[in-house]
Amino acid sequence: MKVLQRYFAVEILRSVLFVLIAFLALFAFFDLIAELQELGQGGYRLQHAFLYVLLSLPGYAYELMPIAALIGTIYVLAQFASRSEFTIMRAASMSTFMAGWMLVRIGLILVLLTFLIGEFVVPTSTRLAESLKLRVQGSSLSQGFRTGLWTKDVIHSDGISGAPIGSRFFNINELRADGQLRGVKIYELDLEFHMTALILAESAEYVGAHIWRLKNVELTRFPSVKFEDNAASRVAIEKLSSQNMVSEITPEILSVLFTDPDRMSAIDLAAYTKHLEDNKQGTERYEIAFWKKVIYPFVILVMMAMALPFAYLHFRSGGVSLKIFAGIMIGVSFQLINSLFSHLGLLNTWPAFATAALPSALFLLAALSVLWWVERH
Repeated sequence: MKVLQRYFAVEILRSVLFVLIAFLALFAFFDLIAELQELGQGGYRLQHAFLYVLLSLPGYAYELMPIAALIGTIYVLAQFASRSEFTIMRAASMSTFMAGWMLVRIGLILVLLTFLIGEFVVPTSTRLAESLKLRVQGSSLSQGFRTGLWTKDVIHSDGISGAPIGSRFFNINELRADGQLRGVKIYELDLEFHMTALILAESAEYVGAHIWRLKNVELTRFPSVKFEDNAASRVAIEKLSSQNMVSEITPEILSVLFTDPDRMSAIDLAAYTKHLEDNKQGTERYEIAFWKKVIYPFVILVMMAMALPFAYLHFRSGGVSLKIFAGIMIGVSFQLINSLFSHLGLLNTWPAFATAALPSALFLLAALSVLWWVERH
């Protein structure tokens, strides 16, 4: 059994790697063609386009790994079937359960690899790719917003801890790739949503430990007593060269607003979801993305289960190519259904875990049903 396990592992991992490289080369080619249209914007040159596409490949590797596992496994099992190797293995007392267990052990290697890529490599490479492009082109993250970028946090009595004493709304005209803010407006309100202060700053720089350093600041403080006749005379305006501000908002949280949740790590998604909950904002999109991030690596096991019944189908003429085509269709169908359920779950406020897990559960049920059928026949 150890010899068979090693034989299965070497053949399947080699095929999966070949399929994955082929897919990555195809996607890289199409991305490079798209990037050629942006050459000449600022200092954006061909070498920058190549580097941007290269940094985008880990994200594609993460997304395509289940399909690559499906097609690679189908190819190997189809080869075994066409050469009657699988029949000989079954005659030598290898049961369907044993074959499935061998695939699971191989799949766990790919699950671990996919998890590491999605959790550590993809967020970093995506951030580097976007930062490179923005820096070279001389553009900023928030230029696409007509009124700038808006976000919100809670004001605490003791920095970022203690009891809430109000809320703070940020309006940022420009968020640069290096995390620096330009044209900052901050509206501070008390617990009853009466404005207590308006802060205008030319720029803001994050210095760490939840501290922003505002520069060229105009601070307007409003009276706490409402509806008082002489309230206007009590409005205080102060101009400062710089001022430190403690806030829950960090550059990482701001960058989330421009990042595809599917390219974020589960840790970042959990942290941002908590931030939204603390600020009484909708979290459904990021909760679904979090559970998809947790479940998605295990989709590889589902795809390999879908591939196992192909070992029991015997075709002599054109059998391998037909099975690979069927595998591609199954993989594409899963991606479409998985994306469809994400949108339906968001629109219908389905539980986030169910929305993320249901497509995988349906395909696993289909795989087990087909496997039962081929065993019976």
